[in-house]
Amino acid sequence: MTSRRHALALLAAAAAPSGLAAPARAQAWPSRPIRFVVPYAAGGTTDIVARLVGEEAKARLGQPVVIENRGGAGGNIGMDAVAKAAPDGYTIGFGAISTNALNPHVYATMPFDPRRDFTAISLLGTSTIVLEVGPALPVRSVADLVAHAKANPELRYATAGAGTSMHLAAVLFARATGTSLVHVPYRGSAPAINDLVGGHLPAMFDNLPASFPQIEAGKLTALAVASRRRAPALPDVPTLAEAGYPEATIEPWFGIYGPAGLPAEIVAQLNAAFTAALAKPEIATKLATVGFTAEGSTPDALDALSRREYDRFGAVAREAGIKLD
Repeated sequence: MTSRRHALALLAAAAAPSGLAAPARAQAWPSRPIRFVVPYAAGGTTDIVARLVGEEAKARLGQPVVIENRGGAGGNIGMDAVAKAAPDGYTIGFGAISTNALNPHVYATMPFDPRRDFTAISLLGTSTIVLEVGPALPVRSVADLVAHAKANPELRYATAGAGTSMHLAAVLFARATGTSLVHVPYRGSAPAINDLVGGHLPAMFDNLPASFPQIEAGKLTALAVASRRRAPALPDVPTLAEAGYPEATIEPWFGIYGPAGLPAEIVAQLNAAFTAALAKPEIATKLATVGFTAEGSTPDALDALSRREYDRFGAVAREAGIKLD
């Protein structure tokens, strides 16, 4: 009897590791911080939105959302890091109209295909592009700027980067007004704003959230916004359409993406956390005051928007002749 009990004990001991190992390995997600790659420099619109919304999403996810700024190449460097990350939910990216719709049509080479290499998670919302001037250019209206640009060809203007929606807005504006403008791309809004405020550049096309504090302080002058409607943050500033140039209207959108192959259950958890954060009235209000309209979506809706805009901006880029090395 003793030997029989001993044999049964040995069998139970042998079986225990395989029976207990599975629960030990299957850790609940997320079990560590989530890296949120912002493919632009700190201080810009994407950075502002990511930090505000990421902090709110943390409460639902139960883990910190760590912002990592990886600027360069119009956002391509940062989003390439997302595309090449493991599809485990611990790396997500702040995609945009530029990285996921426009850039593939204007850059000679792309490190990723936005239609194939990402998993859509949720729309974040839309921003407002503002045409602004600094103290180096004492004009006070779009008409003044157009007259100055025609009298002074090759007028320089800054954006947060080549191939961005701000760059596209400037190209559309130059075509609509018949002016010759010279693009000075920066790696993000913040350094360009510094140079604009310092009088080193005359004009800039920027996402409003990044420039709003300097406009509000009177250090920059907003001439117009490129959206279909006036920005609530700048109710007295006309749209480019109101100034006579509806062809220059453009509204940038932003969304959260993970690498291709992200499991559906992780996508659902991320979507729930970020859409809940975007729906909070205090978050929406904070973003609205600086020109960003918060709007979450289903993963399928963001994927459909990305693909639709990819096709649309391919046609626009070809027509406008935008090409970058």
